[in-house]
Formats: sequence, structure tokens, C-alpha cells
Amino acid sequence: MSAQADSNAHTTVDDVEFRALYKKTKYVVDTADGWSLVITRYRPVRQTFPQPLFGEPMLLVHGFSQNRHAWTSGEFVKNLLFFGLDIHILELRGHGKSSLAFQRERAAKFNRQPPADLDWAWDIDSYFLYDVPAAVAGVKRITRRERIFYCGHSMGGILGYGYAGIHPDAFDGIVTIGAPAELGKGSLPLKALAWAGPGINTGIDATLGTLNLQRGAGHLLGQLSAKVFKTAQGAAPKSLRYRYLPIDAWLKLASEALGYAEESPVLGMVRKRITWLTRWDRMSMENVRWLLKEGGEKEPRKVVDQFLRWVRNREIECYRTGYDFQRGFEKIKVPMAIIFGDLDPLASLQSTRSVYRKARSEYLLWRPVKGNSHIELTMGHDIRQICYDIKNLVEYARTHRNRSPSLPKIND
Repeated sequence: MSAQADSNAHTTVDDVEFRALYKKTKYVVDTADGWSLVITRYRPVRQTFPQPLFGEPMLLVHGFSQNRHAWTSGEFVKNLLFFGLDIHILELRGHGKSSLAFQRERAAKFNRQPPADLDWAWDIDSYFLYDVPAAVAGVKRITRRERIFYCGHSMGGILGYGYAGIHPDAFDGIVTIGAPAELGKGSLPLKALAWAGPGINTGIDATLGTLNLQRGAGHLLGQLSAKVFKTAQGAAPKSLRYRYLPIDAWLKLASEALGYAEESPVLGMVRKRITWLTRWDRMSMENVRWLLKEGGEKEPRKVVDQFLRWVRNREIECYRTGYDFQRGFEKIKVPMAIIFGDLDPLASLQSTRSVYRKARSEYLLWRPVKGNSHIELTMGHDIRQICYDIKNLVEYARTHRNRSPSLPKIND
């Protein structure tokens, strides 16, 4: 082996510039119910070092109230591109580039009506029945593949469980990151929110409705208290029933607060103690602030209500069709990796155990990442080991594509 070849064989991801690994494009897929969704593609570029997974297409689907920046705020995409994966990042309806404004623009351009649920009227069923199928079909069409790989974070992983259970031939493999199979199991705060949060507590409903309506902070502060107390004794007026959670605005405020915390020892101590969904020591603060500033999205009331109903009823169900995700776990036979933080209150050993036990995948990884919670799994310091888990799954799937899964021997 020449000195140059030996050097290339030992190249690490840190030795390569991110921009040298891809050519970025975007394309639009249309759903059956009239939405136009944007998929951002990071197409791998041939390098002089080995890329064992070159050209294998993988669809990434973000979680609740997120967008494409959930995957790109850290080096998750870079690590996958280093192996040669062909990355396609879907942004669900109303998120990121698949925005409400984009729908209006497309409607005007093609002289058609905007989607019927454009005004914050969609739910998780919409993501499951329309968005994911359109994205899967779009990636297959663009890459000319019969099967692709799927990777979902949090809600995106839950959608992946459901889709893999009902479409056994869609994927070569599936990866879920921080995706519970039994929402709320082992998490008292989430259970409490499900029974006392939006849609249940009329005071909270009115408060959030007021936030939706207000244009300025002064006007909000002047009227918020009176409206909340006025509606506390009965049902909130229809005008004050919130339509969406303004999570994007809240996260931007959090980004600014973190900036102050870096300069204040007292606020810095407070920040370190707020670790329910994130471990600050596992991430670059620059990346965190960027994600908070650019990666948050509004989430409709119906999406929130459906999540909380899942928690209250201990179920994951598509209510429009009656499809039970949890019953579908045993129909998952493709290679699957279930990755979660050992400190994550949402996706824990308890809340992911059922899908691990029921799935019939021959290759099945169920692994906690030590010292991690929920958010840092796609942007923290332990991304590299997570991406190696993904690499191992894809390599297994590639070598076993044309072989039927082995079945247990049945004695006569």
C-alpha cells in the first residue's frame, strides 16, 4: 500500500471539510391531500478515502416542533456523509421550508386551492397518512430505489414505527432516535401534563389562545391576566381557544437567555440544572443557540391534543383509520436500531422496551447512549458512536438484501 493510500484509509471525519462531502439540492413532493413538502438532499461526493455506504439513500424525519436544523445543527449529517450515505431531510407540513407561506405561493403559481387544513388544522394522522408516504415515494423516485433507509428522531421515529409496521417492503432498515413506543411510560411530568395541560385546563387554553392573538408584548401584558381569570370558571371562549403552540418564539427567547447565562455565573448555574430534555455538557453552546433560534416551529393544537391523548390512553393510534402502531410492532421485520439516551425521560428503557420485544427483525439493536437525554442525540458530542450504529445497520442490510430472514426451527 502506498503512503497516500495508507493516509486516505486512516482519514477521519475531523480531517474533512463538511462542504466537501456533498452537493446540496432540494425538491418538492406533493401529498395526496394537497400539501407541497420540501426535502433537502445532501448528495454524497466521491472522496479519496473509503466510503462504505456510498449512495445508499436515507430519509431523515424530524420530531415535534422541529425542522431540518434538528439534523444539521451539529455534525450528524456530516458523519453520515462521511460514510457516503445519500441524505434526504423531510420537513413536515407547516415546518421549515414546507411552510404555510410556501403552500400559498404554490397555490397561486399553479392556480389551485391551498390545502384545506392550512390554518393550523392538521394532526399527527396527517403526518402519518400523507407526509411520510409522500416523502418515501419521493426519495424512491429521485434515487430510483425500491427500498430506502429511514431515520426518525422523537416523533419522526414514532412515525417510522407505524410506517414500517404497515409497509413491510418500504425500507431496507429503520433507525429511531429518542422515539418512545409507549408515550409517558416512566415519566410522571409528561403524564401530569397530559391530564392538566392544553385542551384540559381552560385557563391554560385561554392563555395560549391569547398568545396566538396578541401582536405586541405591551398589549399582551395589559390584557392577559384579566382574560385568563375571566375564563377560569368555565370553558374558554372560542376566540381564546389556542390554535397552535408558539414554540418557535419560546425557543428564540431561550436562545437569548442562554446568551445572558454565558455571561452570568448565577444564570449559568440555573442553566446547568435545567436538564429534563437536554444535557448541556454534551453539546456545543453555539450549536444549541443556533438550534433554538432557527430550529423551532409552531405546532397545531390538534397535534398537541393527539400527543396528550396518546399519553392519557397509553396508546399510539391513527384515529382516522384505527391503525394501532403498537400492534404493528410485531410486523416490523427489517433491520432496526432503537437508540435513546439513558437519561431521556421521553424515550427510556421503559418506554422503548415494547417495540424491542415485539419487533421480529433479525438485526435488532436496542441501545441507550450513556449520559444523554433527548435533544443532544442528534447534535451532541456522542453523535459519532450513534452514526457508527447506523453504519453497522446499513452494512448489515446491504449484505443481507437478497437473503430471507432465518426462521426458528420447529421440532416435529
